[in-house]
Amino acid sequence: MKPVIFGLSGLELSASERDFFRAARPAGYILFKRNVADRAQLRALTDSLRALEGRDVPILVDQEGGRVARLGPPEWPAFPAGPAFDRLYDLAPVSAIEAARANAHALGLMLAEVGITVDCHPILDVARADTTEAIASRAFGGEPMRVAALGRATLEGLAAGGVVGVVKHMPGHGRALLDTHYHLPTVTASAEELEEDLAPFRALAHAPMGMTSHIVFQAWDRERPATLSPVVIEQVIRGAIGFDGLLMTDDIDMKALSGTAGEKAAGAIAAGCDLVLDCWARMPEMEEIVARLDDIAPASLARLERAMATLTPPAGDLAALLDTRDRLLALV
Repeated sequence: MKPVIFGLSGLELSASERDFFRAARPAGYILFKRNVADRAQLRALTDSLRALEGRDVPILVDQEGGRVARLGPPEWPAFPAGPAFDRLYDLAPVSAIEAARANAHALGLMLAEVGITVDCHPILDVARADTTEAIASRAFGGEPMRVAALGRATLEGLAAGGVVGVVKHMPGHGRALLDTHYHLPTVTASAEELEEDLAPFRALAHAPMGMTSHIVFQAWDRERPATLSPVVIEQVIRGAIGFDGLLMTDDIDMKALSGTAGEKAAGAIAAGCDLVLDCWARMPEMEEIVARLDDIAPASLARLERAMATLTPPAGDLAALLDTRDRLLALV
């Protein structure tokens, strides 16, 4: 098995993808809007991915709500983004936590129905006045313990719905002024100031999976973004935060990282990431990544297996959960 999660090109596996994936044995797959039409199609696609190797391979999606939603109307309901729960928290913290849990529980049920087992959510970045809109429009707010409380409720809700959550973007994206899809941000805050950004991740250090950020933190490593920095991964994420779950990269195709796909993938694994996330299904790049990577390390495989072992059968009433969430959000 290779320590990489690959994207797919379309609504079903192509013949070339089927042959490549069967030989490469990636650790998992991630889906986007280009892979989604309706329930029947999506369930057939996820079933075909599991059939490739005859194992319950992790199948991921970015389904937060708001601007980040791969499954949406009219086939599936729309879900709110983090700021909706932040606003309710100002008025009624316990209600906000209950709403976030119900929302995530419904999300989990929706995803589990079509064979998706991992949601890249919750976002634990602490928003600030100057946080890039790419994060601010999705975050649970600007107070670390509020972010942690809503993030914890989201993890619990997803688990109840039969899905594993991924906390992101470690060690924190809130101070970035640029969108890592297009630029490499540099954060100049001191280590003491960055304690605020670490706090939600430290509070949820038991999370089964986490995702890195493509950001240079000068307080820790002046040259390398977190994804490629053994200092940040070992001393900050594994050390200061205390996270021992499965650590995957954010998408290595983002413009924040330079080099070829294979160079970036190898660099991330060498830095201490367990898995590389490569989303865009470009066959030459996927072939280069597989050629550059050794098989998954035993410690990384153990973390992956431990994370997936937290999956429980989905249970709950989707309509009732959505009604609970909407009644609570209507308090604002």
